[in-house]
Amino acid sequence: MGHRYLYIETFGCQMNVHDSEQMAVLLKDIDYEQTEDSAKADLILINTCSIREKAEQKAFSELGRLIKLKEKNPELIVGFLGCLAQHLGRGVHKRVQNVDLVVGTHNIHRLPEMVKSIQKDRKKITQIGFSSKIESLGVFVSPQAGSISSFVSIMQGCDNYCAYCVVPYLRGPEMSRTPEDVITEIKKLAVCGVREVTLLGQNVNSYGKNLQPKSDFVTLIKKINEIEGIERIRFTTSNPKDLSADLIDCFRELAKLCEHIHLPMQSGSGRVLKLMNRGYSASEYFEKIDRLRSVCPEISITSDIIVGFPGETQKDYQETIDMMEKIRFDSVFSFKYSDRRGTAALDLPGRVPEAEKTKRLKELQALQDRHTQEKNTALEGSVQEVLVEGRSRNSAQDLTGRTRSWRIVNFKGDMGLIGRKVSVKITRGYLHSLWGKMITD
Repeated sequence: MGHRYLYIETFGCQMNVHDSEQMAVLLKDIDYEQTEDSAKADLILINTCSIREKAEQKAFSELGRLIKLKEKNPELIVGFLGCLAQHLGRGVHKRVQNVDLVVGTHNIHRLPEMVKSIQKDRKKITQIGFSSKIESLGVFVSPQAGSISSFVSIMQGCDNYCAYCVVPYLRGPEMSRTPEDVITEIKKLAVCGVREVTLLGQNVNSYGKNLQPKSDFVTLIKKINEIEGIERIRFTTSNPKDLSADLIDCFRELAKLCEHIHLPMQSGSGRVLKLMNRGYSASEYFEKIDRLRSVCPEISITSDIIVGFPGETQKDYQETIDMMEKIRFDSVFSFKYSDRRGTAALDLPGRVPEAEKTKRLKELQALQDRHTQEKNTALEGSVQEVLVEGRSRNSAQDLTGRTRSWRIVNFKGDMGLIGRKVSVKITRGYLHSLWGKMITD
Protein backbone atom coordinates (compact mmCIF):
# COMPACT_ATOMS: atom_id res chain seq x y z
CA MET A 1 0.00 0.00 0.00
CA GLY A 2 1.20 3.56 -0.76
CA HIS A 3 1.36 6.61 1.46
CA ARG A 4 -1.27 7.23 4.04
CA TYR A 5 -1.81 10.71 5.44
CA LEU A 6 -1.18 11.90 8.99
CA TYR A 7 -2.69 15.03 10.55
CA ILE A 8 -1.39 16.26 13.93
CA GLU A 9 -2.99 18.97 16.08
CA THR A 10 -0.73 20.17 18.90
CA PHE A 11 -1.61 22.02 22.11
CA GLY A 12 0.71 23.28 24.82
CA CYS A 13 4.40 23.96 25.29
CA GLN A 14 7.51 23.62 23.09
CA MET A 15 8.04 20.14 24.50
CA ASN A 16 4.67 19.13 23.05
CA VAL A 17 5.55 20.71 19.70
CA HIS A 18 8.77 18.68 19.63
CA ASP A 19 6.92 15.51 20.70
CA SER A 20 4.63 16.01 17.68
CA GLU A 21 7.64 16.39 15.40
CA GLN A 22 8.97 13.08 16.74
CA MET A 23 5.58 11.39 16.20
CA ALA A 24 5.68 12.41 12.53
CA VAL A 25 9.21 10.97 12.17
CA LEU A 26 8.21 7.64 13.77
CA LEU A 27 5.10 7.29 11.63
CA LYS A 28 6.95 8.12 8.44
CA ASP A 29 8.68 4.75 8.91
CA ILE A 30 5.31 3.03 8.35
CA ASP A 31 4.48 5.21 5.33
CA TYR A 32 2.47 8.03 6.86
CA GLU A 33 2.99 11.37 5.16
CA GLN A 34 2.06 14.49 7.12
CA THR A 35 -0.72 16.72 5.78
CA GLU A 36 -2.20 20.09 6.82
CA ASP A 37 -5.65 18.95 5.64
CA SER A 38 -7.50 16.98 8.33
CA ALA A 39 -10.20 15.89 5.85
CA LYS A 40 -7.55 14.07 3.81
CA ALA A 41 -6.07 12.20 6.80
CA ASP A 42 -6.03 8.44 7.43
CA LEU A 43 -4.64 9.03 10.92
CA ILE A 44 -5.41 12.01 13.17
CA LEU A 45 -3.41 12.62 16.36
CA ILE A 46 -4.32 15.26 18.92
CA ASN A 47 -1.33 15.98 21.15
CA THR A 48 -2.67 17.55 24.32
CA CYS A 49 -1.77 19.75 27.26
CA SER A 50 -3.24 19.46 30.77
CA ILE A 51 -1.60 22.38 32.54
CA ARG A 52 -4.85 24.40 32.72
CA GLU A 53 -8.54 23.73 32.38
CA LYS A 54 -8.73 25.93 29.27
CA ALA A 55 -6.16 23.76 27.47
CA GLU A 56 -8.24 20.69 28.32
CA GLN A 57 -11.42 22.27 26.97
CA LYS A 58 -9.68 23.25 23.73
CA ALA A 59 -8.37 19.71 23.20
CA PHE A 60 -11.78 18.10 23.67
CA SER A 61 -13.43 20.71 21.48
CA GLU A 62 -10.96 19.90 18.69
CA LEU A 63 -11.42 16.15 19.26
CA GLY A 64 -15.20 16.62 18.92
CA ARG A 65 -14.70 18.42 15.61
CA LEU A 66 -12.21 15.94 14.14
CA ILE A 67 -14.00 12.77 15.27
CA LYS A 68 -16.90 13.72 12.97
CA LEU A 69 -14.62 12.91 10.02
CA LYS A 70 -15.11 9.24 10.92
CA GLU A 71 -18.67 9.50 9.62
CA LYS A 72 -17.30 9.97 6.11
CA ASN A 73 -14.26 7.71 6.59
CA PRO A 74 -14.90 4.81 9.03
CA GLU A 75 -11.32 3.55 8.48
CA LEU A 76 -9.94 6.78 9.94
CA ILE A 77 -7.81 6.22 13.08
CA VAL A 78 -8.07 8.93 15.76
CA GLY A 79 -5.52 9.16 18.58
CA PHE A 80 -5.50 11.29 21.74
CA LEU A 81 -1.98 11.73 23.11
CA GLY A 82 0.21 13.67 25.52
CA CYS A 83 -0.37 15.07 28.99
CA LEU A 84 -4.16 15.05 29.00
CA ALA A 85 -4.18 11.49 27.66
CA GLN A 86 -1.82 10.52 30.50
CA HIS A 87 -4.12 12.33 32.95
CA LEU A 88 -7.42 10.76 31.86
CA GLY A 89 -6.38 7.37 30.45
CA ARG A 90 -9.39 5.18 29.60
CA GLY A 91 -11.64 8.08 30.64
CA VAL A 92 -11.02 9.51 27.15
CA HIS A 93 -12.73 6.49 25.53
CA LYS A 94 -15.70 6.90 27.89
CA ARG A 95 -15.99 10.61 27.10
CA VAL A 96 -15.59 10.27 23.32
CA GLN A 97 -16.47 6.79 22.11
CA ASN A 98 -14.88 6.70 18.67
CA VAL A 99 -11.33 7.41 19.83
CA ASP A 100 -9.08 4.51 18.79
CA LEU A 101 -5.88 5.31 20.61
CA VAL A 102 -4.98 6.94 23.94
CA VAL A 103 -1.23 7.32 24.46
CA GLY A 104 0.58 8.88 27.42
CA THR A 105 3.85 10.78 27.63
CA HIS A 106 6.22 7.78 27.98
CA ASN A 107 4.88 5.75 25.06
CA ILE A 108 5.29 7.86 21.94
CA HIS A 109 8.00 5.50 20.62
CA ARG A 110 5.41 2.71 20.44
CA LEU A 111 3.11 4.63 18.08
CA PRO A 112 4.00 2.67 14.91
CA GLU A 113 3.25 -0.75 16.44
CA MET A 114 0.01 0.54 18.04
CA VAL A 115 -1.22 2.09 14.80
CA LYS A 116 -0.43 -1.12 12.87
CA SER A 117 -2.32 -3.13 15.51
CA ILE A 118 -5.42 -0.92 15.10
CA GLN A 119 -5.19 -1.18 11.32
CA LYS A 120 -5.22 -4.97 11.69
CA ASP A 121 -7.99 -5.65 14.22
CA ARG A 122 -9.60 -2.22 15.02
CA LYS A 123 -9.34 -2.82 18.77
CA LYS A 124 -9.01 0.30 20.93
CA ILE A 125 -5.68 0.84 22.70
CA THR A 126 -4.85 2.73 25.92
CA GLN A 127 -1.17 2.99 26.83
CA ILE A 128 -0.31 5.29 29.76
CA GLY A 129 2.32 3.33 31.70
CA PHE A 130 5.55 4.99 32.86
CA SER A 131 8.91 3.43 32.02
CA SER A 132 12.41 3.77 33.45
CA LYS A 133 13.66 5.15 30.12
CA ILE A 134 11.81 7.43 27.71
CA GLU A 135 12.70 5.97 24.32
CA SER A 136 11.24 8.82 22.27
CA LEU A 137 13.54 11.45 23.81
CA GLY A 138 16.30 10.53 21.40
CA VAL A 139 14.21 10.36 18.19
CA PHE A 140 16.03 12.52 15.65
CA VAL A 141 13.92 15.09 13.80
CA SER A 142 15.50 16.16 10.51
CA PRO A 143 14.90 19.87 10.02
CA GLN A 144 12.57 20.84 7.19
CA ALA A 145 14.28 22.19 4.09
CA GLY A 146 15.49 25.71 4.82
CA SER A 147 14.80 25.45 8.57
CA ILE A 148 17.50 27.03 10.71
CA SER A 149 16.09 26.45 14.22
CA SER A 150 15.44 23.18 16.05
CA PHE A 151 14.21 21.99 19.42
CA VAL A 152 16.36 19.49 21.31
CA SER A 153 14.88 17.67 24.32
CA ILE A 154 17.61 17.19 26.92
CA MET A 155 15.38 15.84 29.69
CA GLN A 156 11.79 15.14 30.63
CA GLY A 157 9.80 15.11 33.85
CA CYS A 158 9.86 17.13 37.04
CA ASP A 159 10.61 16.43 40.72
CA ASN A 160 9.38 19.75 42.13
CA TYR A 161 5.67 19.13 42.81
CA CYS A 162 4.52 22.76 42.78
CA ALA A 163 1.09 22.85 44.43
CA TYR A 164 -0.80 23.90 41.27
CA CYS A 165 0.98 21.72 38.72
CA VAL A 166 0.19 18.28 37.28
CA VAL A 167 3.40 17.92 35.26
CA PRO A 168 5.25 15.58 37.71
CA TYR A 169 2.25 13.24 37.64
CA LEU A 170 1.97 13.32 33.84
CA ARG A 171 5.59 13.49 32.67
CA GLY A 172 6.99 11.45 35.55
CA PRO A 173 10.24 12.03 37.46
CA GLU A 174 13.18 13.88 35.93
CA MET A 175 15.12 11.86 33.38
CA SER A 176 18.08 13.31 31.51
CA ARG A 177 19.66 12.20 28.26
CA THR A 178 23.41 11.67 28.34
CA PRO A 179 25.54 14.63 27.26
CA GLU A 180 26.96 12.43 24.47
CA ASP A 181 23.47 11.81 23.06
CA VAL A 182 22.59 15.49 23.13
CA ILE A 183 25.88 16.59 21.55
CA THR A 184 25.59 13.95 18.78
CA GLU A 185 22.07 15.14 17.93
CA ILE A 186 23.09 18.82 17.79
CA LYS A 187 26.11 18.04 15.59
CA LYS A 188 23.79 16.20 13.17
CA LEU A 189 21.43 19.21 13.17
CA ALA A 190 24.34 21.56 12.44
CA VAL A 191 25.32 19.43 9.44
CA CYS A 192 21.69 19.76 8.23
CA GLY A 193 21.97 23.56 8.29
CA VAL A 194 20.50 24.32 11.72
CA ARG A 195 22.03 27.45 13.24
CA GLU A 196 19.98 27.80 16.42
CA VAL A 197 18.98 25.19 19.00
CA THR A 198 16.54 25.49 21.88
CA LEU A 199 17.22 23.02 24.69
CA LEU A 200 14.00 21.70 26.21
CA GLY A 201 13.06 20.30 29.59
CA GLN A 202 10.50 20.88 32.33
CA ASN A 203 13.38 22.21 34.45
CA VAL A 204 16.60 22.35 32.46
CA ASN A 205 18.49 23.76 35.44
CA SER A 206 18.39 20.37 37.15
CA TYR A 207 19.69 18.52 34.07
CA GLY A 208 22.01 15.59 34.74
CA LYS A 209 21.24 14.91 38.39
CA ASN A 210 19.97 11.40 37.66
CA LEU A 211 22.82 10.45 35.32
CA GLN A 212 25.70 8.15 36.14
CA PRO A 213 28.28 9.65 36.02
CA LYS A 214 26.53 12.86 37.09
CA SER A 215 26.50 15.79 34.72
CA ASP A 216 25.10 19.32 34.90
CA PHE A 217 23.52 21.93 32.69
CA VAL A 218 26.41 24.40 32.69
CA THR A 219 28.87 21.75 31.46
CA LEU A 220 26.43 20.72 28.73
CA ILE A 221 25.89 24.29 27.48
CA LYS A 222 29.65 24.90 27.36
CA LYS A 223 30.10 21.79 25.19
CA ILE A 224 27.29 22.91 22.86
CA ASN A 225 28.90 26.34 22.61
CA GLU A 226 31.90 24.64 20.95
CA ILE A 227 29.91 22.91 18.19
CA GLU A 228 30.82 24.24 14.76
CA GLY A 229 27.88 25.61 12.77
CA ILE A 230 25.67 26.34 15.78
CA GLU A 231 25.45 30.12 16.21
CA ARG A 232 22.74 30.54 18.84
CA ILE A 233 21.76 28.57 21.95
CA ARG A 234 18.50 29.01 23.90
CA PHE A 235 16.86 26.98 26.66
CA THR A 236 13.52 26.65 28.42
CA THR A 237 12.19 26.31 31.08
CA SER A 238 14.12 27.25 34.21
CA ASN A 239 13.05 26.96 37.83
CA PRO A 240 14.42 29.99 39.70
CA LYS A 241 15.39 27.91 42.75
CA ASP A 242 17.85 25.93 40.61
CA LEU A 243 19.28 28.89 38.67
CA SER A 244 22.93 28.75 39.73
CA ALA A 245 25.50 31.55 39.75
CA ASP A 246 27.55 29.49 37.27
CA LEU A 247 24.64 29.36 34.83
CA ILE A 248 24.06 33.10 35.19
CA ASP A 249 27.76 33.67 34.41
CA CYS A 250 27.29 31.76 31.13
CA PHE A 251 25.33 34.75 29.77
CA ARG A 252 28.55 36.75 30.00
CA GLU A 253 31.03 34.01 29.07
CA LEU A 254 29.42 32.11 26.18
CA ALA A 255 29.17 33.99 22.88
CA LYS A 256 26.48 31.70 21.45
CA LEU A 257 24.12 31.78 24.45
CA CYS A 258 21.36 34.24 23.56
CA GLU A 259 20.53 37.16 25.85
CA HIS A 260 17.13 35.83 26.88
CA ILE A 261 15.84 33.77 29.78
CA HIS A 262 12.34 32.59 30.60
CA LEU A 263 12.19 32.53 34.40
CA PRO A 264 8.70 31.85 35.80
CA MET A 265 8.03 33.99 38.88
CA GLN A 266 4.38 32.81 39.35
CA SER A 267 3.78 35.33 42.18
CA GLY A 268 5.45 38.35 43.75
CA SER A 269 4.12 37.40 47.19
CA GLY A 270 6.44 35.38 49.43
CA ARG A 271 3.45 33.94 51.27
CA VAL A 272 1.82 32.71 48.03
CA LEU A 273 5.14 31.33 46.74
CA LYS A 274 5.34 29.26 49.94
CA LEU A 275 1.77 27.98 49.43
CA MET A 276 2.73 27.12 45.84
CA ASN A 277 5.77 25.14 47.08
CA ARG A 278 8.04 27.01 44.66
CA GLY A 279 11.18 26.67 46.77
CA TYR A 280 12.30 30.33 46.64
CA SER A 281 11.21 33.63 48.20
CA ALA A 282 10.22 36.81 46.36
CA SER A 283 13.47 38.46 47.47
CA GLU A 284 15.56 35.48 46.23
CA TYR A 285 13.81 35.71 42.86
CA PHE A 286 14.57 39.43 42.62
CA GLU A 287 18.23 38.85 43.60
CA LYS A 288 18.62 36.42 40.69
CA ILE A 289 17.06 38.92 38.27
CA ASP A 290 19.45 41.57 39.61
CA ARG A 291 22.44 39.27 39.12
CA LEU A 292 21.34 38.34 35.59
CA ARG A 293 21.16 42.01 34.65
CA SER A 294 24.48 42.87 36.24
CA VAL A 295 26.18 40.01 34.31
CA CYS A 296 24.31 40.74 31.07
CA PRO A 297 22.69 44.23 31.03
CA GLU A 298 20.96 43.64 27.66
CA ILE A 299 19.27 40.38 28.73
CA SER A 300 15.57 39.98 27.96
CA ILE A 301 13.61 38.39 30.81
CA THR A 302 10.21 36.79 30.30
CA SER A 303 8.07 35.08 32.91
CA ASP A 304 4.91 33.20 33.91
CA ILE A 305 2.47 34.56 36.50
CA ILE A 306 -0.63 32.96 38.03
CA VAL A 307 -3.36 35.16 39.53
CA GLY A 308 -6.05 34.01 41.93
CA PHE A 309 -4.14 31.15 43.55
CA PRO A 310 -6.09 29.82 46.59
CA GLY A 311 -5.45 32.13 49.52
CA GLU A 312 -4.16 35.02 47.36
CA THR A 313 -5.37 38.22 49.05
CA GLN A 314 -5.54 41.68 47.53
CA LYS A 315 -2.29 42.43 49.37
CA ASP A 316 -0.60 39.36 47.80
CA TYR A 317 -1.82 40.37 44.38
CA GLN A 318 -0.52 43.91 44.91
CA GLU A 319 2.89 42.48 45.80
CA THR A 320 2.93 40.74 42.39
CA ILE A 321 2.07 44.04 40.68
CA ASP A 322 4.79 45.84 42.70
CA MET A 323 7.33 43.18 41.72
CA MET A 324 6.39 43.58 38.06
CA GLU A 325 6.89 47.34 38.33
CA LYS A 326 10.24 46.73 39.98
CA ILE A 327 11.50 44.10 37.48
CA ARG A 328 9.77 45.26 34.26
CA PHE A 329 9.68 41.98 32.35
CA ASP A 330 10.02 42.02 28.58
CA SER A 331 6.87 39.90 28.33
CA VAL A 332 4.78 37.66 30.56
CA PHE A 333 2.51 34.64 30.08
CA SER A 334 -0.23 35.20 32.66
CA PHE A 335 -3.10 32.94 33.67
CA LYS A 336 -5.95 32.56 36.11
CA TYR A 337 -5.41 29.74 38.59
CA SER A 338 -7.28 26.60 37.60
CA ASP A 339 -7.87 23.49 39.74
CA ARG A 340 -6.07 20.39 38.49
CA ARG A 341 -6.94 16.92 39.74
CA GLY A 342 -4.35 15.37 42.05
CA THR A 343 -2.52 18.58 42.99
CA ALA A 344 -1.98 19.89 46.54
CA ALA A 345 -3.67 23.22 45.78
CA LEU A 346 -7.06 21.50 45.63
CA ASP A 347 -7.06 21.24 49.43
CA LEU A 348 -6.12 24.86 50.09
CA PRO A 349 -8.69 27.25 51.58
CA GLY A 350 -9.41 30.82 50.46
CA ARG A 351 -10.83 30.38 46.97
CA VAL A 352 -10.68 33.57 44.93
CA PRO A 353 -14.00 34.28 43.13
CA GLU A 354 -13.86 33.88 39.35
CA ALA A 355 -14.86 37.52 38.75
CA GLU A 356 -12.03 38.71 40.99
CA LYS A 357 -9.51 36.45 39.17
CA THR A 358 -10.66 37.90 35.84
CA LYS A 359 -10.32 41.47 37.16
CA ARG A 360 -6.80 40.85 38.49
CA LEU A 361 -5.68 39.17 35.28
CA LYS A 362 -6.98 42.02 33.14
CA GLU A 363 -5.17 44.62 35.26
CA LEU A 364 -1.94 42.63 35.27
CA GLN A 365 -1.99 42.11 31.50
CA ALA A 366 -2.61 45.82 30.89
CA LEU A 367 0.43 46.65 33.04
CA GLN A 368 2.60 44.13 31.20
CA ASP A 369 1.43 45.45 27.80
CA ARG A 370 2.60 48.90 28.89
CA HIS A 371 6.01 47.57 29.97
CA THR A 372 6.44 45.53 26.75
CA GLN A 373 5.46 48.47 24.55
CA GLU A 374 7.86 50.80 26.37
CA LYS A 375 10.73 48.32 25.99
CA ASN A 376 10.02 47.80 22.29
CA THR A 377 9.70 51.54 21.65
CA ALA A 378 13.06 52.08 23.40
CA LEU A 379 14.69 49.87 20.74
CA GLU A 380 13.77 52.30 17.93
CA GLY A 381 16.99 53.55 16.33
CA SER A 382 19.03 50.56 17.55
CA VAL A 383 20.69 48.01 15.25
CA GLN A 384 19.77 44.38 16.00
CA GLU A 385 21.27 41.10 14.82
CA VAL A 386 18.40 39.14 13.27
CA LEU A 387 18.48 35.46 12.33
CA VAL A 388 16.15 35.31 9.33
CA GLU A 389 13.56 32.53 9.71
CA GLY A 390 11.30 32.98 6.68
CA ARG A 391 8.46 35.01 5.22
CA SER A 392 6.56 37.32 7.52
CA ARG A 393 3.04 36.26 8.56
CA ASN A 394 1.88 39.81 7.90
CA SER A 395 3.11 40.05 4.31
CA ALA A 396 4.54 37.61 1.77
CA GLN A 397 6.84 40.43 0.57
CA ASP A 398 8.51 40.81 3.96
CA LEU A 399 10.95 38.67 5.94
CA THR A 400 10.79 37.78 9.61
CA GLY A 401 13.34 36.68 12.17
CA ARG A 402 14.30 37.03 15.80
CA THR A 403 16.82 39.05 17.70
CA ARG A 404 19.09 37.35 20.19
CA SER A 405 16.70 38.66 22.87
CA TRP A 406 13.79 36.68 21.32
CA ARG A 407 11.97 39.65 19.74
CA ILE A 408 10.27 39.21 16.37
CA VAL A 409 11.54 41.60 13.67
CA ASN A 410 9.84 42.10 10.30
CA PHE A 411 11.61 43.83 7.42
CA LYS A 412 11.85 43.96 3.63
CA GLY A 413 14.42 41.69 2.06
CA ASP A 414 15.24 38.96 -0.41
CA MET A 415 14.15 35.36 0.28
CA GLY A 416 17.74 34.28 -0.28
CA LEU A 417 18.53 35.74 3.16
CA ILE A 418 16.58 32.99 4.97
CA GLY A 419 18.93 31.16 7.33
CA ARG A 420 21.39 34.06 7.51
CA LYS A 421 22.13 36.63 10.19
CA VAL A 422 21.56 40.23 9.11
CA SER A 423 21.75 43.66 10.78
CA VAL A 424 18.42 45.49 10.98
CA LYS A 425 17.89 49.06 12.14
CA ILE A 426 14.67 49.21 14.16
CA THR A 427 12.36 51.97 13.00
CA ARG A 428 9.18 51.05 14.89
CA GLY A 429 8.47 49.13 18.08
CA TYR A 430 5.01 47.54 18.30
CA LEU A 431 3.54 45.54 21.18
CA HIS A 432 4.26 42.09 19.70
CA SER A 433 6.99 42.78 17.14
CA LEU A 434 9.53 45.23 15.74
CA TRP A 435 9.74 46.73 12.26
CA GLY A 436 13.04 47.71 10.71
CA LYS A 437 15.25 48.26 7.72
CA MET A 438 18.08 45.95 6.82
CA ILE A 439 21.51 47.56 6.75
CA THR A 440 23.41 46.72 3.58
CA ASP A 441 26.87 48.16 3.74
